[in-house]
Formats: sequence, C-alpha cells, structure tokens
Amino acid sequence: MLKAMTHRVRGVAVALWHAAERAVNRAESQQTLQKRFAQKSGCRGDIIDALTHFLTSESGASVATAALVFEIDDFRNLEEIYDAEVTEALLEKVCCRITPHLRAADTLARIEAHRFAIALSPHRRLDLEATIELSGRLQDVMSEPFVVGSKLIHTTISVGFALASPEEKQTPKELLRAANIAQLEASHAGPGTIRSYNSAMHRRIKFRDSLMSEVQTAIEKGQITAYFQPQINLQTLQVTGLEALARWVHPTRGVIAPAEFLPAFEQAGLMRLLGFKMLSDSLEALATWDKAGLFVPKVSINMSNAELRNPNLVDHIMMELDRFEMSADRLVIEVLETVVASNGEDIIERNLSALAGLGCEIDLDDFGTGHASITSIRKFSVNRIKIDRSFVTHIDRDKDQQNMASAILTMANGLTLDTLAEGVETLKEQAQLTAMGCGFMQGYALSHPLPLHAATAWISQYEAKQHGPSHLRRVQ
Repeated sequence: MLKAMTHRVRGVAVALWHAAERAVNRAESQQTLQKRFAQKSGCRGDIIDALTHFLTSESGASVATAALVFEIDDFRNLEEIYDAEVTEALLEKVCCRITPHLRAADTLARIEAHRFAIALSPHRRLDLEATIELSGRLQDVMSEPFVVGSKLIHTTISVGFALASPEEKQTPKELLRAANIAQLEASHAGPGTIRSYNSAMHRRIKFRDSLMSEVQTAIEKGQITAYFQPQINLQTLQVTGLEALARWVHPTRGVIAPAEFLPAFEQAGLMRLLGFKMLSDSLEALATWDKAGLFVPKVSINMSNAELRNPNLVDHIMMELDRFEMSADRLVIEVLETVVASNGEDIIERNLSALAGLGCEIDLDDFGTGHASITSIRKFSVNRIKIDRSFVTHIDRDKDQQNMASAILTMANGLTLDTLAEGVETLKEQAQLTAMGCGFMQGYALSHPLPLHAATAWISQYEAKQHGPSHLRRVQ
C-alpha cells in the first residue's frame, strides 16, 4: 500500500515537474523566439551580400546565379487560426526543412513576415529549366505537413525567381527586387504557382499598386459593378442562372478585371464591402429580369474568406433577400475549393450551413485545384462542383483531359452532386462535355460576362432562339 502510494506521489511529482518545465519553455519561447529565429535564419542583408559575392565572382560568363523568393500561401488564414507562437515555430521549421535541399554555397533567409529568399550560387547548369525544377522540388518539400506541437499544418508555397542576366548587369538589389515581383505575380495567380521574372511583371505590379489609392472611393462612386455570365443546362440548353462577376468601370482606364484590382481590395480590407455590392447588384438584377418577364432561376455570387468569416453575414443576406423580395433558393453562394479544403474555422462552416438551411445553394468553385476531401464537401453542404477550366480546355481532343474530367464526373455522380464546367470556349468542348454527362456549363462558347443591360438583352435573344419568341418558360 505504502509502496503503491509512493509510486503515485512520484508520478504526480514528475508530471508536475514536466508541466512546470513546459511552462518555462513556453515563456522563454514567447520572449525570445523572434530574436533566436532572426539570428538563425539570416535576413535580407545576407541575401544581398551573397548576391553581391556571386555577381562579382570571376566564374566566367557561362556560369549563372539567381535570386529566388517564396511565400507561404494564405498565411493570414494560418495567423487567424493559430496563435503567434505556433506560426513563428512553423516559420522556423521552414528553414530547417528547406536548407538540406540547397547547395552548400546557397544562402537562405527570411526577408519579411512569411517571405523567404534564396541566393543561388553560380552554377553552369543554372538556367530557366533548372530553376523551375528547383522551385518545384521546394514546393514538394513544403507540401509535406508540418508538425508544430500537437498541430498538423498543411502548407503550399508560391515561388518567384529572377536569373542574373549578363546583358543587363543587374545589381544585387535589382535582382532580389525582380524575384520579389515574380513572387507577387505567382501569389496573385494562385496557390502553388511558380513565376520567372520578366519586365512586363513590373508594369503590372506598378499598375495594381496605383489602384490602391482609389479602391475606397470606387465603390462609393458606383464604379464597381456586377457583370453577368450565363449558365445553361447542357441537356435542355435552358438558361439556369448567371454568375455575378465584379468589374471596375474606371473613368479613365476603362473596364478593369478582378485579377487586376482584387489584390488592392484585399490589402485595403474591403473584400466584405465588395461582397455586399455584388450581392445587392445580383438581387437587383433578378428583380429587373423578373419585372421584364425574363425569369432567371438563380444568380451566383462569389464569397471570399473575409466575407465568410463575417459573423453577421447570414443576417445581412436575409435582410437583402427581404429587401428585394427574393426567396433564398434563387441565390447561389460560390466558395473556392481551397477554402473548403484548408479551412478549420467554425464560423465559416456555421455560415455556410446556415445559408444552406435558408435554401441557398452552395457551389464549389475551381474544383480540382484545392484538394478538397469528400468529408469536407459534405461538411460544407456543397450542392454542385464547378470543374476548373484547366480540366476543360481542349477536352474535345485531349485524352488526358477527358480522363480527368470523367473521374470528377464519376465522383460527383456518386455523391449525387451536380456539375458545371467553367471556361468552355468552343462548341466542340461543349459537345464533349454534354456527351460525358456534365450537367451545366458557362464560358465564352456561350457568352462573355455582360453588364446588366447587355445580359438582359442576351437572355431575351437566347430564349427566343431556343423556344420561340412567343413566351419564355420558367425553368424549374
């Protein structure tokens, strides 16, 4: 009895000692983590120094060097999910994981926040192809989940690089800046992208930066508006809805596409305001078509992470539906597959479940690019998956494309989900998708995105052509 009690006391004491040790370690970690990390991983100055050495070395014209910059995709989401200690520990592990895959003379440094740079030492085989191959290897290395404490964190990286050009004679700072610009372009194109620097990138970045000062007033002045792209049922050819796509009708620059101005809205923290404008324009369009006797079953709106995290989102949508006297089943919420695949936030799941409960449909956008699991598709109440255009292009003559699309369609059928092909650009692609059993489509083969008045005219003309001019039938 006494012996057993002694063992228990010892066990409790050891447990308390370990708990105290962990508490001390956590306290020490919080106070010194950033300092130790900076000392360990280097900084921007180390990259500049290394590039200076590489560019001035007498290795001969046939030997090349390069600057490479990469960034963890959607790092802001990770910062909102995990505390600072976890995210800093993750960043520290990045260097430990990447370093073994570099050559001894290469220099790796964290240059800001979640952005890293590598000065690639001169090598005779360091050309465009070799640097792309290295970038791909780094992406593969980073795709393996990180274990941080009890957390399992999945990451992807976007990579940009700039090769030193003997003709242009760049300075180390210019070379690093070029790699930064290429990385911004990669990040802008989507998670897991690789970009090599070219001079056109600089002009695009400068253009987007110039929009930053105008984004606040753009919505207030009515310059941001919805354009609408039709969607049809591939079997009946009836119009089943239109997707609302944001366009900036700039007074001097003309119509600006989202790819150009969305980064400015994200940086300004105005994505929720932009989403509210798209919702209002979409419901107003439905009211306009109803009044004109052109019944359109549904309109689709895209929702970003920022919008889906809004705790008042559902109330706002209900209020807008009431204001326009619309039923919830006429509104489709489009969510990127990357949101569903990587999100562990209760607020997003609650919002989407509540919207589905109201009667709104949920479309999973860009399917095939975000690695969403079947479990997450079910959890987020998805009704339809939108097959990304990367699987649709040339599907009429590319067997690999057909096999990929067929696999997606088989999975969707097994889950009793509808399917819509995005980016259908030719009638042959449309015919192939129809033969394969895809449910719906949108794309240039049907129509470009149109402003409200042009979309109204298009609907009228299309339905008259399909069903005759006498009347337009309601699509169930």
